[in-house]
Amino acid sequence: MNIVITGASSGVGFEAVLDLILDSKHKVIALARNQRKLSTLYEIAKGLNPDCTLYPAQFDIVHDDYEGGLVPFVSERLGEVDILINNAGALINKPFMEVSQIEFAQMIQSNLLGHVKMIQNLLPLMSENSHILNIGSMGGYQGSVKFPGLSAYSASKGALHILTECLAPELAEKKVSINCLALGSAQTEMLEKAFPKFQSPVAAFEMGKYIADFALTGHKFFNGKVLPVAVNTP
Repeated sequence: MNIVITGASSGVGFEAVLDLILDSKHKVIALARNQRKLSTLYEIAKGLNPDCTLYPAQFDIVHDDYEGGLVPFVSERLGEVDILINNAGALINKPFMEVSQIEFAQMIQSNLLGHVKMIQNLLPLMSENSHILNIGSMGGYQGSVKFPGLSAYSASKGALHILTECLAPELAEKKVSINCLALGSAQTEMLEKAFPKFQSPVAAFEMGKYIADFALTGHKFFNGKVLPVAVNTP
């Protein structure tokens, strides 16, 4: 499989890459803003599987150049894309009345519009029966327990969920499936920064493996679905 994953330098994205590269048949492009962490990812991946094909690349899904940068990069290395995992994102934990318009816009850009740009630019490279997997959040899942301080984050993730449902019928003619995993907590840097005292029952590598497995096989069973992935309603 030819796979592109964003937000690969830490957390569940980092762990998903390490699971995917264990199969030498996969070719993986791992995107993130932090070059140092991408280098660490590459070193660990090669240690786990010296025969893996991994292309780490520094890229900001909101601000960087798609047409002249990312698209040629992906086309030259993969040709076609079988799986796109939109995992990049950001989180602000701040009371609603203290969240600035700029901070709200940053959440929308990082958690929605960046993925819109990624899908629009890579869709022409996607083959039939390929799979787009968006990584959402239980914070944006209707009916889940909501927490103070996450209004901007949860609203942006909720928008990503709706986008997933809307794109399924639009992509049907191209035979591209799209789903979204609304993740509960996993013990990641983002979680620790937002909730320093909270200990998740799910390790980052466990959630990363789940994401990798679903990206490879989930579209055989689901399309246009927003699926909660949580042991409770966090």
